[in-house]
Amino acid sequence: MKTLVIFAHPNPQSFCGALRDSFINGAQSGNHTVKVIDLYKENFDPISFGDNKISPDVEKHQTLIKDANCLVFIYPIWWFRAPAILEGWIDRVFTLGFAFNFKNVIGNWGRPIGLLPCDRAIIINTYGSPAVATKYFYMNIPFRRLKRGVLKMCGIRKIKIFNCWSVPFIPEEKRKTYLKKVFKIGKNLI
Repeated sequence: MKTLVIFAHPNPQSFCGALRDSFINGAQSGNHTVKVIDLYKENFDPISFGDNKISPDVEKHQTLIKDANCLVFIYPIWWFRAPAILEGWIDRVFTLGFAFNFKNVIGNWGRPIGLLPCDRAIIINTYGSPAVATKYFYMNIPFRRLKRGVLKMCGIRKIKIFNCWSVPFIPEEKRKTYLKKVFKIGKNLI
């Protein structure tokens, strides 16, 4: 399976970086091909100007997405949302006519029609907080936004979410467990 990893962490040596490497190693051990978009390494400009022009870097990323069977997002959750560089990447890359179109239903009511050719996605997040804070106080908003508000609207139906909780506070053994699970996710691709 052709896999495209979208990595959004400014420190490649972070635990997110270790998760990325573990996922890639797992995917390669499962004979999957892997390409990576490292948004910080590429110094991706997340600012959208609303002029509907597709820049060469966005066109390149859209081509990589068209060629993938599975999109994998690896990023930390900061302030209960994705890093701004990833939010901006979604705004600039998942454009009308590429990732989705609108279908008129009645009057001025419409609904999005997904256009992305890949049928699956994996979201791998790190959190500084424990699961209880996100699940009960914030109603899973950080990953619900990407899953329901972006990926499903763009046509991706098979979505796996893997969260690593309380990362700054967990023992090394728990980190190793997370890395092993991500390796297995990469190998099996959902």
